[in-house]
Amino acid sequence: MQAFMISTGVVALAEIGDKTQLLALLLASRFKKPVPIILGIFVSTLVNHFAAAAVGQWLMSQVGPDIMRWGLGLSFVAMAVWMLIPDKLDETDALRERFGIFGTTVIAFFIAEMGDKTQIATVALSARFPEQLYMVVAGTTLGMMIANVPAVLLGEVAAKKLPQKLMHAIAAALFIGLGIATLMTPLSL
Repeated sequence: MQAFMISTGVVALAEIGDKTQLLALLLASRFKKPVPIILGIFVSTLVNHFAAAAVGQWLMSQVGPDIMRWGLGLSFVAMAVWMLIPDKLDETDALRERFGIFGTTVIAFFIAEMGDKTQIATVALSARFPEQLYMVVAGTTLGMMIANVPAVLLGEVAAKKLPQKLMHAIAAALFIGLGIATLMTPLSL
């Protein structure tokens, strides 16, 4: 349950002001149909984060626990620094209406999430909690939904009201805490 709770909290906070949250706002304002957008975000996130968690599990099986502990600990600290750099949505991202609202959302979110903070966090969390792949995926997916569903339903009004700098600082503090805890706790293979 710890893996689920930490994964949910870290990703929900990390997603505030992230490019995928900006994408959710863009899709909501463009299509004005929240249900297919929310379902598209869910499907895309589930597939993307499951793949990321599988990579984390694979990494854990390939290297020794000491190397993995240092790699994870330092990656969590690096994520803390990255959290303090705000994301901007790439204006060149073309959304193709020929896939429909659901298909456009799935494709756009999947692509936007590649190499994103929350995907990398999912890799690291899965490696940190090697026996709890499904809990990590469920938690990171729920975290994405917690951050993005209000963005879709409430649009830009909600995005402007959330104190993004404070949310990023809290997420950075969580990543620092995870990094320190990881560095101080031996991992088991």
